[in-house]
Amino acid sequence: MLKIAVYGKGGIGKSTMTSNLSAAFARSGKKVIQIGCDPKADSTFNLLGGEVPEPALNYMRVHDDEPELSDIVRVGYGGVLCIETGGPTPGLGCAGRGIITTFNILKEQELFEKEKPDVVLFDVLGDVVCGGFAAPIREGFADEVLIVTSGEKMALYAANNICTAVRNFQDRSYATVRGIILNRRNVPGEEEKVRAFATENNLPIVADIPRSDDINRFEDQGMTVIEGDPSLPVSQKFMDLADLLWKDRREEPIDQYDLGSF
Repeated sequence: MLKIAVYGKGGIGKSTMTSNLSAAFARSGKKVIQIGCDPKADSTFNLLGGEVPEPALNYMRVHDDEPELSDIVRVGYGGVLCIETGGPTPGLGCAGRGIITTFNILKEQELFEKEKPDVVLFDVLGDVVCGGFAAPIREGFADEVLIVTSGEKMALYAANNICTAVRNFQDRSYATVRGIILNRRNVPGEEEKVRAFATENNLPIVADIPRSDDINRFEDQGMTVIEGDPSLPVSQKFMDLADLLWKDRREEPIDQYDLGSF
């Protein structure tokens, strides 16, 4: 099972990258689960025709019992299973707790044992890498991290924080950084800045995604570009990335997916 956490600064395009990558894996015949780990709960929007599943924390605020999988899982494009952690009532509570709470529910409901996915993608806010937001890079969650960045100063700042956080866990057999996705914003010197960052951190740029009106056009319709038109060059970028990650995946039995305790 390939388990990847996609991190990056808020607004950098993590959800766009993750949902298109999920769609690319699904199009190649893989069984995929995408888990949105952001209080905004918009990670899976473009896999579900512009709708979102009820976030786990939202469900728990309304109901007395913990949700069943059928309450919080929706099937999107290509059969992708879509889950959103959600967050607390604005101004109250810790957003990271939503991730921890949802992961514990998924463990109790044995989602991964029941569904036996080929790929699990976690879409994680990366402005702060602490508490619940660090959970996906702990042992038994994601094996690898993809960092989404542009050449913008604050995007690279967040990317550096993520690299630092992962390095701090490296002696505990936690996730490692697989590489960088350059999501272009067409800022001056963008490629040079991102390549310099990648070289400094000894990381490959695993995908270079151009700024694309096609992505925006299909997102306006609640679709990934993979669903909208898989023949487009930008769609092939995501297909190539999915192929690369699958080819280099770690072989690991599914029963090693231990959500642990917090």
